Amino acid sequence: MKTVELYDLGHAPYRPVWDLQTSIQQRLVDEKLSRRKKQELYKPGDESNDVLLFVEHPHVYTLGKSGDKGHLLKGMAELSNIDAEFIEIDRGGDITYHGPGQIVGYPILDLDRYFTDIHKYLRSLEEVIIRTCSEYGIEAGRIEGLTGVWVGEQKICAMGIRCSRWVTMHGFAFNVNVDLSYFNHIVPCGITDKEVTSLEDLLGHRVDESQVKEHLRYYFEDVFNVSISKVDSLPELDDQFSYLKKSGKKAASQ
Repeated sequence: MKTVELYDLGHAPYRPVWDLQTSIQQRLVDEKLSRRKKQELYKPGDESNDVLLFVEHPHVYTLGKSGDKGHLLKGMAELSNIDAEFIEIDRGGDITYHGPGQIVGYPILDLDRYFTDIHKYLRSLEEVIIRTCSEYGIEAGRIEGLTGVWVGEQKICAMGIRCSRWVTMHGFAFNVNVDLSYFNHIVPCGITDKEVTSLEDLLGHRVDESQVKEHLRYYFEDVFNVSISKVDSLPELDDQFSYLKKSGKKAASQ
């Protein structure tokens, strides 16, 4: 069974975590290319494990490479009034929001170890969220033609990924205890006729986020047929991203 290393960054700014993902992705790509150059078959243990990052970001709006900047309904000066920033990034999809109370998952997986099918990968990520929602008595599902997870006509989890040589980055943003008013400043995912919701909004009370992460971990293992191992560090965190390691340790002790 394949092993995925889980590292919880706790609360961390968007840009350095984006850079961290890119660095981990490049490490996995470089290892794969090196193996192919030597014409060696892949064997478990020969290369680094895949990685799953959990994080909560400060208020930030991110726009995918195919997105419409006009879907940000606030000016840059106005964003500072709500303590938010705007970043154009390299994932697919349109504009979305990240903020406190939202669990963001960044799976950095070499799909050559699973299946080389982006649509299947996105459906698998959706399945992890759908099953997690079921733990709270919420019937979530999909809407044909739209990526993400929905409860009725309301989106509870947005998704967007980038893939390089079949190694993924970016991932899902699951609304748990998030302040939904921040979605009023954008056209979420470029969809004009749908609303956004959260576990807290649907249940009428705050939800234990650590419990949600455990459900996500369990169903990720089940859907992707992997074993997830929590780790205290990653090679990148011992080097150029050592300042992020502190927040991860702090989060792990809470």
